[in-house]
Amino acid sequence: MGIKAKLGRAFRYVFKGIPIKKVYTRIEQVAPSSLLKGRTALVTGGSSGIGLEIAKSFMRAGANVIITGRNEEKLLKAVEQLIGCTNGENIIKSLVWNHSDVGIIDERFIEVRKLVGSNSIDILVNNAGLVGGEIRNCDITTYDRIFSTNIRGVFFLTKRFSEYLKENGIRGNILNIGSSSSLRPATSAYALTKWSILGLTKGMAKILSPYGITVNGIAPGPTATPMLMKDGVKEDICLEKSPIGRYVLPEEIANMALFLVSDMGRSIVGDMIYMTGGAGVITYDDINQHF
Repeated sequence: MGIKAKLGRAFRYVFKGIPIKKVYTRIEQVAPSSLLKGRTALVTGGSSGIGLEIAKSFMRAGANVIITGRNEEKLLKAVEQLIGCTNGENIIKSLVWNHSDVGIIDERFIEVRKLVGSNSIDILVNNAGLVGGEIRNCDITTYDRIFSTNIRGVFFLTKRFSEYLKENGIRGNILNIGSSSSLRPATSAYALTKWSILGLTKGMAKILSPYGITVNGIAPGPTATPMLMKDGVKEDICLEKSPIGRYVLPEEIANMALFLVSDMGRSIVGDMIYMTGGAGVITYDDINQHF
């Protein structure tokens, strides 16, 4: 915890009588295993944050992984990290992919299939997304940019992947990364897309489960990722307004993701698992009520 944060907490305790939460940050990661051995996952937005941690957890469980992102340099650095999570038997590849451009989905999906060779792709993690678009100052360009990535891209990639699974008789998994924003009134383009992801998760689960395709979602609360943390630094993860007193860690999200796409999670269907530290579930409100 930084010095300013420590002083701020001490002030609140001494002068306002607000108890200081104990912040526990020891996170257990799932040990290397064969839970996903022989399986192949496509993880969108996998060059950093939650997507990268999910890719790491999948690789430690024996999966082949393809990560996507817009920045080739970031993707190559992510691949270097992922190589350290495997014994050399896994396939780890990256692909530059702007998911807001739905016109290239077929082309990119063919490239993904070439990258994995004879392996079937049986896990899709829809993680790529953009934040912002508060209604007070959102313009059409910002709105369209957020919706194009967060929901239109997800909708049509999910459609293409579902067709692939069904046509090839593959029992697979689709995991959508939502947000605790879908628990609260939506006042931004981002929040609206996450409400849409909630509905899409339930709808796709209903129509795909008869084919052995399991669809679920994870809705993180405030998470210690480059998207929210200054310069991506996680040294101070305290968050006073969260019931657990800290940000959720990407590693925690990754642990749940691994469980949900493994055979241990087959009976969980159409659920959105809220991993918020209580933020949004019981006491947290991040909405500016002023227009």
